[in-house]
Amino acid sequence: MLTKTSMKTHGCGEITKNEVGQEVTIAGWVSAVRDLGGIIFVEVRDRSGLFQLVSDPQKNPEVYDVFQKLRDEFVIKATGKVTIRPEETYNSKLPTGEIEIYPTSLEILSTAQVLPFPLNDDDVKEDIRLKYRYLDIRQEKVLNNLKLRHEIVTTIRNYLNNQKFLEVETPILIKTTPEGARDYLVPSRVHPGKFFALPQSPQIFKQLLMVGGIERYYQIAKCFRDEDLRADRQPEFTQVDMEMSFVEQQDIMDMVEGLLREVFKLVGYTTPDKLPVITYKEAMDKYGSDRPDLRFGLELFDIADILMESNFEIIKDTLKAGGIVRAIKIPGIAGYSRKELDDLTKLAISFGAKALANIIYLEDGTAKSPVLKFLTEEQAEAIKQRAGAQAGDIIFFVADKPKVTYDVMGRFRLYFGEKLGLINPDAHSLLWVVDFPMFEYSEEDQRYVSVHHPFTMPNLEDIDKMETDPANCRSIAYDIVYNGTELGGGSVRIHSPEIQERVFKALGLSEEEIQEKFEFMINAFKYGTPPHAGLALGLDRVVALLAKTPSIRDVIAFPKNSNAKCLMTDAPAVASETQLRELHLRLTTKIN
Repeated sequence: MLTKTSMKTHGCGEITKNEVGQEVTIAGWVSAVRDLGGIIFVEVRDRSGLFQLVSDPQKNPEVYDVFQKLRDEFVIKATGKVTIRPEETYNSKLPTGEIEIYPTSLEILSTAQVLPFPLNDDDVKEDIRLKYRYLDIRQEKVLNNLKLRHEIVTTIRNYLNNQKFLEVETPILIKTTPEGARDYLVPSRVHPGKFFALPQSPQIFKQLLMVGGIERYYQIAKCFRDEDLRADRQPEFTQVDMEMSFVEQQDIMDMVEGLLREVFKLVGYTTPDKLPVITYKEAMDKYGSDRPDLRFGLELFDIADILMESNFEIIKDTLKAGGIVRAIKIPGIAGYSRKELDDLTKLAISFGAKALANIIYLEDGTAKSPVLKFLTEEQAEAIKQRAGAQAGDIIFFVADKPKVTYDVMGRFRLYFGEKLGLINPDAHSLLWVVDFPMFEYSEEDQRYVSVHHPFTMPNLEDIDKMETDPANCRSIAYDIVYNGTELGGGSVRIHSPEIQERVFKALGLSEEEIQEKFEFMINAFKYGTPPHAGLALGLDRVVALLAKTPSIRDVIAFPKNSNAKCLMTDAPAVASETQLRELHLRLTTKIN
């Protein structure tokens, strides 16, 4: 219940029939005004809900005069006794739909201009809603999202506090370090020519807290990344950051499962006692994604061994060059027209494929495909058996570099999962993906980069592969995945300065770069560092998924738009010449 204040005794949505006959005072926004031939009905709204006020000129003409002045979104305060509505006027859609108040006093606290858009209208463009975000928050769905976010954060804090974690804040102005995305830089006025960076995560500091003996740390942490945006990205975002000492991978997974069990209870979902665990390799081979959605089937399968025995020379050359082939069986679509099949090929090409091959199994049991001329009857039958194909099905397959093949077929799988209605929106798929690669090759940088971050412990069985075979070096890293979205990821951390230096060198960092960027961290590891591990959950993603909204912007109070701009405040904005001089900066490009 909203706390009683000097201006109101109850929230609008909190009054019940238990208060009938009692005098109460409520305050809030006028949600609707209806004049029914002399008697005026007003719905007043606050955070807790709606309540109906009624005024009859015969009963209280002074209050009625104030009622006549009311317009939508005026802020008012009303006092009166709670009464039962006439039964024929009950509103079953409202918790307060059987009661009302004939105010004995009514005060207008604030007037309102006509709003730039109607509240609770789903057709209002997002840019308009973000420009007037303070009005958008009044909408029930936005308010409910922020309430859910609060409940989730409260649950997280309570759970971790009960598990003896300490909530510790880490710095926002830090030293720029290579962690993957671009840093946001902050120029220093007192140190000309030098810059702070805003943290992409508290990664280094939470590890140093473990060196400091905190043992169990968490933080609802603001993070910043200067990267291209999409529905589940923002330039500033919030993560549930946690770290533990004297633990192994399973300890972190158990802790996070317990935490999510409490969080998911808020929306009525009971998670399994133990979540399924699959390896990165299995996830990629079967689903084409390291964040697989297991709410439906359509698993990928490998036919490379069959095709290598065929006369399909283009695919054989691709496989000999290190490529792979993955296929998928789509049931019941053999009746697709030539145009529909051509559109699917265009779709696969838009995903990155060079071509899309298919074998169609007609209703009469025969197969049709241009690729059959490269196959013997035995090879064609082997593909059919491996796919489990039946009359009416189509097999599609792609051969290319592993990254391209997995990405194309993983997206193709999701496309058909949605198109064929195979994904139950009320189903839940929560699982762990483990054994991620330690490194991946960046064509842009022409070197290996970290898959997670450079502080991830390599799998001890693969540690010597860092120098000899980095592409096949596994890490002790793990992601938690929900309905095809990564909720969070973590790893066992490196606590040995020797191993940490080997990782830095495997990433192509020189001795000078290591000392310049990470000297403080390597030095810290020399003074007794406990084995430690951690994980960070994307709070915005968790809330958006549980609120069943497609964009994290819907669950952030004041988000940026898709161009990383705040439409409400018009940030980022041009700095004045005075500010630039104080920061020892000069613009080389004229800004309009």
